[in-house]
Amino acid sequence: MKKCFLTQNGPKAIGPYSTAVIHGDTCYLSGVIPVVPATGKLAEGDAAAQARQVFENMKTILGELGSSLDKVLKTTVFMQDLGAFGAVNEVYAEYFGPDYPARSCVEVSKLPMGAQVEVEAVVIL
Repeated sequence: MKKCFLTQNGPKAIGPYSTAVIHGDTCYLSGVIPVVPATGKLAEGDAAAQARQVFENMKTILGELGSSLDKVLKTTVFMQDLGAFGAVNEVYAEYFGPDYPARSCVEVSKLPMGAQVEVEAVVIL
């Protein structure tokens, strides 16, 4: 059975979607952007700084669900500029590993609110 989840402590959805959808013990986490939950505004700084906020947001959301980053199976990273790929990878490595999840990374022309990075994930609860 499908269960929809809306975060209470992480950044709120900026559209008509759930923070996550759960089916069995699998969680499909919607794209997370670098919104600071306390302000509702984008984190300042470069792509690496925004990636750090994204992963902090993911930790918060997954914590609410009783899970964690070490249970992430797959991520998709969306970036406005793949020129920042190395810098974002350094931050990514701080949050995941050494058993890294599977990952796709693509450059896109725009992200919500002008974010530089967005990450979605499939997670075991």
